[in-house]
Amino acid sequence: MNRLRFWNERAETLSRDELAAVQLKGLQWTVKHVWANNEFYRRKLAEVSVEPGDIRELEEVRNLPFLTKDDFRDQYPLNMLCMPRGSIREMHMSSGSTGTPVVMAYTEADLTQWAECMARCQIMAGLQPGDAIQIMPTFGLFNGGFGFYHGARRAGLFTVPASSGNTARQIMLMRDFKVKGMGAVVSYSARIIEMLDEKGWELPDLKIGIFGAESFSDEMRNRVEARLGIKAFDIYGMTETGGVGTTGMDCEARCGIHVWEDQYLTEIVDPVTGAPLPDGAVGEVIFTSLTREAIPVIRYRTRDLTRVVSRERCACGRTSLRIDRIVGRCDDMLIVKGVNFFPKQVEQALMEIPGVLPEYQIILENDHGVTDVRINVEAQEGVTGYMVEKQLKERLGFSPKGDVFKPGTLPRSDGKARRVFHVDKKA
Repeated sequence: MNRLRFWNERAETLSRDELAAVQLKGLQWTVKHVWANNEFYRRKLAEVSVEPGDIRELEEVRNLPFLTKDDFRDQYPLNMLCMPRGSIREMHMSSGSTGTPVVMAYTEADLTQWAECMARCQIMAGLQPGDAIQIMPTFGLFNGGFGFYHGARRAGLFTVPASSGNTARQIMLMRDFKVKGMGAVVSYSARIIEMLDEKGWELPDLKIGIFGAESFSDEMRNRVEARLGIKAFDIYGMTETGGVGTTGMDCEARCGIHVWEDQYLTEIVDPVTGAPLPDGAVGEVIFTSLTREAIPVIRYRTRDLTRVVSRERCACGRTSLRIDRIVGRCDDMLIVKGVNFFPKQVEQALMEIPGVLPEYQIILENDHGVTDVRINVEAQEGVTGYMVEKQLKERLGFSPKGDVFKPGTLPRSDGKARRVFHVDKKA
């Protein structure tokens, strides 16, 4: 049997002119669709004096209004629906930990589109029909587990739907069923590594890790790859775009995240002004869906910061636009003593210290209006707080306090890791 390099070679290798034609057709259809079927969208378009017939060129997407997470929350639960309720087959939502949750609904065609995007990602990572993939995100309102599942079914993979937690059982399943690929959050791989080291076990069949939901540094990726003997991939997608993998993933060439351009139109804009930025400039990534039925998105402001890496054919053979891995979020940037930095930069600096482990906390201590930073990190014997402080001083430009803990002592999570904690010392 010939090894698959592409799931959908035609769609993944379209020329730039072919992609432009597909995108214009999809953009025109999406604008007509929301105009005809949803009052909220009609009001949004009317506010900028745009009607469906006004979209004649791709560049005219800039005339359309932005969509934000607050719009989703304000229209909770289903006031953004553009299809009859009877056509809806599935729904997922964000956690809603900071307010009203974001809801995404799916028609049968939307589920097929999601599965198509995920199958492309899984084959791009090197999985082949018949290979076993273990799905570790939860199966529930959060979309992660179902996204991997829909894609694996479409790609013909052997699915092990383990869901989250119970690390000993996760390892047992991987060993017993000769699992080749795992889908998870990268922070959970650190927990797997801990137990492997504790028990003296190995995972000889595991070759591929597909990690989503949280950004991670190259240094973290290198550590996970080295200990597990895998290739680690950064998969991208969010509830608002339809779920994990809908917008793309990086390939073995490691030169950016391939965006599925036949499914989504991508812009990079200034996060303050909303003005378009040239290729190579870091800004906020904006997505417009081109095929989604139930709840399309038009110019959705992700708050994720990245840049266009290339529009040329990749070494892997794919022709889609590539964006850089996410460097941070507009609303996640921390400002301490006049220095701006992102949690990912802290991780990157820590992972460069020999003996430091992947578990860490960023503690922001507010003392009567003055903010100090303390970094709690697990490390092997010999790593000192001074070493941590020195490294962070060199990389970040200021001197946070560094506290070193024994392995296994910081709190663990089976899901997305929490890294930043706020403490009011007056309390």
